[in-house]
Amino acid sequence: MKEKKIGIGRAVFFVIMLFALYFPILILAVYSFTSSTNLGAIRGFSLQNYITLFTTPELRDMIIGTLALAFVSALISTVLGTTGAIGAFYSGQKMKKMINGLNQIPVINADVVTGFSMCVLLVVVLHMNKDSYLPLIIGHVVLSAPFVYLSVLPKLKQLDSSQYEAALDLGARPGRAIRQVILPQLMPGIISGFGLAVTLSLDDYFIATYTKPATFNTISTYVVNATKGSQTTIKTALWALSTLIFVVVILVVVAANLFAGRNENRLKKEGGSEKA
Repeated sequence: MKEKKIGIGRAVFFVIMLFALYFPILILAVYSFTSSTNLGAIRGFSLQNYITLFTTPELRDMIIGTLALAFVSALISTVLGTTGAIGAFYSGQKMKKMINGLNQIPVINADVVTGFSMCVLLVVVLHMNKDSYLPLIIGHVVLSAPFVYLSVLPKLKQLDSSQYEAALDLGARPGRAIRQVILPQLMPGIISGFGLAVTLSLDDYFIATYTKPATFNTISTYVVNATKGSQTTIKTALWALSTLIFVVVILVVVAANLFAGRNENRLKKEGGSEKA
């Protein structure tokens, strides 16, 4: 009886947490399909916010630029984070502890500190042109690569190290052994790290503020500036943008879980067939 009460309490707490997290987003999604200009009064069904979002050149260029930045920085972060995790895993204990410690600093450090330090280092000390995109990309890579590292490392710990050694014994070079033996088994962690890097880049505000060119805006910096302005149509179009981002995130999470589940089932079947 006591365990049943605990189970009901956990379920209620879980429902309350889901409500607190997602109800405000659902409200925003509802308003994105209305002609309302302010939250608080629903005036009627309308797709004008979505039409404005995709037909306004300023908004369209901002979205395309943000997505391009996110995917480029995420790709670089995935390569660096994956190679760093593999190198740390197969290093000695002292080197491994040092790399793990250094990797935790950008994770724990506040984004505003990282953004300001990137601006000082790249623009002031190294004299990089702030009108270029290089400081912005480097800043996002510094932000995202440690999280890719943390996504790949647990998958490395689950590997059977004898497989890599067996590949070397059979004549494979280290690079080929990593590509054909290690990387396929790390793919779920690599994909998760890439998705996390894309999300971090889309969400970042402080690093983009300190390192971006003056004529370029990411979604986060644009939203902050738009809320200070008086263009109502732009503000309501951002409701539609928020709804689309939320839907895309849900689809990506579902697809990633399905892929991970199928990959795990495939590995179990292959393991069972080898034992048989």
